[in-house]
Amino acid sequence: MLIIRLRPWCLLPLVLTSLCFAADNASPVKQLKSFGAAGKELHVLAGGKEAELFHYSGHGCLTHMWFGGSWKGYDRTRIRVYVDSEPAASIDMELGLGVGIGFSDPAAPWGIARMGKTGQPSGIYNTFRIPFGKDVRVTAQIGQGITENPPFWWIIRGVENLPVTVAGVRLPDAARLHLYKLENHLAQPLEEFALCDTHSAGALYLVTIAARSQGNLNFLEAQMRAYIDGAREPMMLSSGLEDYFLGTYYFNRGRYYTPVAGLTHIDPKDSSFSAYRFHDDDPSVFHRGLRLTCRCGEKAKDHVFGDPKPTMYTTYAWVYEW
Repeated sequence: MLIIRLRPWCLLPLVLTSLCFAADNASPVKQLKSFGAAGKELHVLAGGKEAELFHYSGHGCLTHMWFGGSWKGYDRTRIRVYVDSEPAASIDMELGLGVGIGFSDPAAPWGIARMGKTGQPSGIYNTFRIPFGKDVRVTAQIGQGITENPPFWWIIRGVENLPVTVAGVRLPDAARLHLYKLENHLAQPLEEFALCDTHSAGALYLVTIAARSQGNLNFLEAQMRAYIDGAREPMMLSSGLEDYFLGTYYFNRGRYYTPVAGLTHIDPKDSSFSAYRFHDDDPSVFHRGLRLTCRCGEKAKDHVFGDPKPTMYTTYAWVYEW
């Protein structure tokens, strides 16, 4: 009888093969599952009703939304995302300011990996990671005062079991994306006001602002402030509002669009601007709360920078919380 004795080092390839096979079957990639739907030239917005565009049960993230159509006020169409059967949508945005576009600015095409606008007036998209644990529902509602019933197009997609990361770090499974809004707030000169004030743990993701002054652009002297974990003194996020959005000298070279920040509208004659600023690769992380503020102009001791006038602001602050 022939007996073959294998030395321990001979068994190593067999062990590694078995381990690799088991690891492949347990790979996180095996847990992923794509889902999605699209609507083509559908009349779902009649009568100002809130129309359901998409509903999915499971656990994962939305990864892409795109919307098309052509009517006056398209950018004011309201998109709501309901996560885990919540009664009120944690994300409730106007299409335009949802990607940082204020004052119905028509500039297009422009785009970055996370969002953009490819046509006129539509083609607005985003690839925000919107996590959910049980189900997700997306609705649309035509802007207030619009009586048309226009055809509407949309694409909504996602992936089951896809984690969310910020600055390369995986967020807890309980993380959810919330949108904090301040709409049509008339700030007086040097007033400091909050874009969000939360007491949970989380990370700031995106800020968009649209503002119009009653006289000049001196409100852009404002420094953005982050009061982290209940701190009484803020961490200064900028030396001026335009440089928070990576601009300079009151945005003197006009619109720009970068992966970190962009200027989507500027009109010195109208004293108005709109812009966006991402924090996914530049995280502002907090463990016991965040109060994010802006100021209508700026003052250092007794020195007021310029002559800021009353200014109307609409702000969106997107925050991952857990």
